[in-house]
Amino acid sequence: MDASQADAYLSRIGAERPAVPDAAALRDLQLRHLLTVPFENLSIHLGEEIVLTHEALLAKVVGARRGGFCYELNGLFGALLTELGYPVSLFAARVFGKDGVPGPPFDHLALRVEAAGPWLVDVGFGRFTQHPIRLDSREDQPDPSGVFRVVDAPDGDVDILKDGVPEYRLEQRPRELADFEPTCWWQRTSPASHFTRSLVCSLLTPTGRITLSGTSLITTEGDERHEQDLEQDELLAVYRDSFGVVLDRLPVQPAATEESN
Repeated sequence: MDASQADAYLSRIGAERPAVPDAAALRDLQLRHLLTVPFENLSIHLGEEIVLTHEALLAKVVGARRGGFCYELNGLFGALLTELGYPVSLFAARVFGKDGVPGPPFDHLALRVEAAGPWLVDVGFGRFTQHPIRLDSREDQPDPSGVFRVVDAPDGDVDILKDGVPEYRLEQRPRELADFEPTCWWQRTSPASHFTRSLVCSLLTPTGRITLSGTSLITTEGDERHEQDLEQDELLAVYRDSFGVVLDRLPVQPAATEESN
């Protein structure tokens, strides 16, 4: 990513180029990203290719003002942070299922970013941390989204816990974006993938979160949750007005949708 592409990306998330690549600027960049770029899997249900190159991701997230899922969002955000002067490593993670068992390798992509210490940065996991958390701390780390903790796991990995519940198991070995291509392909094509079985577009708001899950619009503000079923002819306007996503056609609804909020 060159300087002009980075400036366009910064404009997309409403951020200024930081004077120095420090922890305070990193915190601001992550929050602004979460407030402006939705977590969404619309490409899968629009029949669009998902290409894990910085050029393709820039065209989608910055040029077309879309969102994406972890490989896209964290992959591109890592490139931006690198251009801004942060040392960045791409780490693979295994997402814990409801049974408490971690999923397959490369199930998720997250970032380790150095800024006077190692930070976990993640703008591609839906409802997760609003601010970076320290990877070298084993204490509770309060965040507006909950209390997070990094716990040592087997084989040098670490588990990331939210409110005492494991979210994912993070490797400590740097990877390349291309390493995630096989699992990305599986996520967008397999009938067993959560992403082929659900349709979601979700965005952090200053007071909570807004999610379109299938045809259900879910809004949370503090402890209050409101859900509204929408008609098909309302959906394009909601994508545009609530998420900034302009589509020329609706994604195909999967047979059954799973709520994500």
